[in-house]
Amino acid sequence: MQTAPAFSMPIPGHIDPVPVPRALVPRSDGRIDLLGLSKPDLRMALETSQLDPKQAKLRAKQLWHWIYNRGVTDFSLMTDISKTMQPWLEQRFTISRPQVVEAQVSTDGTRKWLLRTDDGNDYEMVFIPDADRGTLCVSSQVGCTLNCRFCHTGTMRLVRNLSPSEIVGQVMLARDALGEWPSQPEGRMLTNIVMMGMGEPLYNFDNVRDGLKIVMDGDGIGLSRRRITLSTSGVVPLMARAGEEISVNLAVSLHAVTNEIRDEIVPINRKYKLEEVLQACADYPGANNARRITFEYVMLKDKNDSDADARELVRLLKFYDLPAKVNLIPFNPWPGAPYECSTPERIKAFSNIVFDAGISAPVRTPRGRDIDAACGQLKTASEKKTRAELDRLAEEKQAALG
Repeated sequence: MQTAPAFSMPIPGHIDPVPVPRALVPRSDGRIDLLGLSKPDLRMALETSQLDPKQAKLRAKQLWHWIYNRGVTDFSLMTDISKTMQPWLEQRFTISRPQVVEAQVSTDGTRKWLLRTDDGNDYEMVFIPDADRGTLCVSSQVGCTLNCRFCHTGTMRLVRNLSPSEIVGQVMLARDALGEWPSQPEGRMLTNIVMMGMGEPLYNFDNVRDGLKIVMDGDGIGLSRRRITLSTSGVVPLMARAGEEISVNLAVSLHAVTNEIRDEIVPINRKYKLEEVLQACADYPGANNARRITFEYVMLKDKNDSDADARELVRLLKFYDLPAKVNLIPFNPWPGAPYECSTPERIKAFSNIVFDAGISAPVRTPRGRDIDAACGQLKTASEKKTRAELDRLAEEKQAALG
């Protein structure tokens, strides 16, 4: 008998919302999804299905190449696997892709996909093309519980963590859409990945780590760790572990230079204070001038955008001797947001102060605003529609009551 869905739920309290991992519902057809399995797990899946160890080792190597180097999802197209073996694989296994609910393209070329999991939960990913690179913004959770006050995604409830398959599946789907198979290190559009989509990656540490290891594996997708950035709001205990076990570039959602303001706009600061976050950045393994830590700083009018704030930011970065780059992000508005964006003149003045101190502080050009794909705007369209329906029903009920 199939069990009812069991999802990750946040531990009560808004300060440190760590999801409790629960098993996902198995596929209804009983097949095992090979996407997102590590090399040892892929081999073990074959052995568990009664393939002898020598055969399992060979087939696992072949399957890995077809899945991650060639992007093939149909066993019958795997030409070095025998015709008799192909149906055997088809009966027992599948190679998935996320279900696409909606795909949108912005006027500036940014693409956004609304995706759905097998258990009916929605999440989003975004591809941002530039002249010299193409960046895929990958989600790590369905929803988020950090409640950062400037972020639309943060108004969603956390449903559950995404699995390694669902994380890797976003990369595979993007490469399908861009026609970038077979995988190659040069001349491709998708050059960079940022774990900056829905969710806090470090609250889904194991799955994010396992998914990114597959993305970085040289026998498959082969994306360099130097082209992958993991963004955190400052989960201090897991930052060093991320440097040791994943070793990708680090970005930190800083957004304020005092604990008072950061407590308000990034509530996790009530658990891990600004000084602890900056010390964890100073201790991050592998950080140096060639691999600077990126500090994300959303520009909020009359909240964190004064000259004094800029000077304090410079002081903090120098005090902790941080190899740093500051990304200044014009606030992307959404209905009901409690803040306004700083004026272009104020952002430029802030940027100049940081630049004059010898720290790079570019202003990020908002991308995909017209399709709600810009920073802080990700929020599944299905939830928007549901809320709209609830509002409509409430209005109708009120009208009926006279």
